Amino acid sequence: MRFFRYGLWLILLCGAAATTPAFAADPLPLKQAVQLALRHSSVISASEADEQRAFAALQEGRDQYIPQATIGSGLGKTYGYPLSLEGSAPSIANLNASSALLNPALQQYIHAEKSEYQASQLQGKDKRNQVIQEVVLSYIELARWQSFLDHLQQETSDAAKSEQIENERIKAGVDNAQLQTQTQLNTARVQLRAAQTQGAIDILRHRLSDLTGVPASDITADPDSVPALPRVPEDSVTRALQFNPTIQAAESHSLAEVFRAKAEHRGLWPTIDFAAQYALLASFNNYENYFRAGSFQQHNATVGIAMRFPFLNFSQMAKAREADAEAIRARSEVTTAKSQISEETLRLQHLVEQTIAAQHVADLEYKVAQSNFQAVTIRTNDGSTTIHDLDDARAQFNERFYALQDVNFQVQKAKLELMRATDDLAAWAGVGK
Repeated sequence: MRFFRYGLWLILLCGAAATTPAFAADPLPLKQAVQLALRHSSVISASEADEQRAFAALQEGRDQYIPQATIGSGLGKTYGYPLSLEGSAPSIANLNASSALLNPALQQYIHAEKSEYQASQLQGKDKRNQVIQEVVLSYIELARWQSFLDHLQQETSDAAKSEQIENERIKAGVDNAQLQTQTQLNTARVQLRAAQTQGAIDILRHRLSDLTGVPASDITADPDSVPALPRVPEDSVTRALQFNPTIQAAESHSLAEVFRAKAEHRGLWPTIDFAAQYALLASFNNYENYFRAGSFQQHNATVGIAMRFPFLNFSQMAKAREADAEAIRARSEVTTAKSQISEETLRLQHLVEQTIAAQHVADLEYKVAQSNFQAVTIRTNDGSTTIHDLDDARAQFNERFYALQDVNFQVQKAKLELMRATDDLAAWAGVGK
């Protein structure tokens, strides 16, 4: 009866494996998954919005050199002398135009916004790398768990056979009934691993579905679509300091703060603006009563420049000192970012070396366990050892197999994190820099 139950478990496991997308005809290649995630990600959308905002701020500064025109009207009834309405004489229609001609502070503000726009682009690049890393790690991990399914089928079959043999030996009086518990434990371990595998596959498919927009049921990882990971360069720290988007964004932001500080200081410099005004005056505003007879005319225009020479502005001086402090703080943030990135890159470089060494150890342990399992299998068939020795050798072989797969994934993960730090991840994934 127990053998029938575990035989049924094997049938269900095989049936689930045969009907899941893990064996679908059209798996989702890694490059396509990354491309879909870059188009679908809300993180990328928010980053693009930040870039558009920064570019609009840059255009706002540049457009101040283009005349800004306003047309309106200042109609009103006049009693006595025609006083102004909001700074302009009462008129049927008026047109005002103005633009900057010489404004040292504005020039520096434009340079600052340009640097901020570059910083937003670099921050967007870092967000893009973040999405790529998340997709690639989830994809590789899904491929890893999918690879366990075939091995689990064999484990389930072996556990069921071992339990059947043990039941027969107990009935024949060869083994003690207490030995049956050990066999049941081995079977329970296989069931637990199968449940963990299926649970991990479902979670990873759901995660990739959220990232790519593809239905979870249609997602199957194709291990052959994953490019080979490159060797770790010896100058990883140098490359990170030179190409890491986080550092570059911090440097651009620091430069923007320097330009802003210069702009605040140049707010005390002279400025020259272009100004023009046209007004169509009305005859019912008593202009004829206060102008010399025959000198009043309805059409009036003024074109010229407005010059300003600041000479006393303590508030602006304080604002300039405040901007200097912000620039100093931004430079400190660049130093901090470089220190953190270089330290993290060095840690990742050594982590890759350590995981590769652990991978070599795990591979040798797996080969030793495999050889031992094969030797015990031969001796069991010859009758020179017991079925329990075979079960122990098989259990050790399976543990070494899973340990090796875990270490392989840790090597991949460490290399991917290092490639992101050196800004090589996007090129490796085939989606450009």
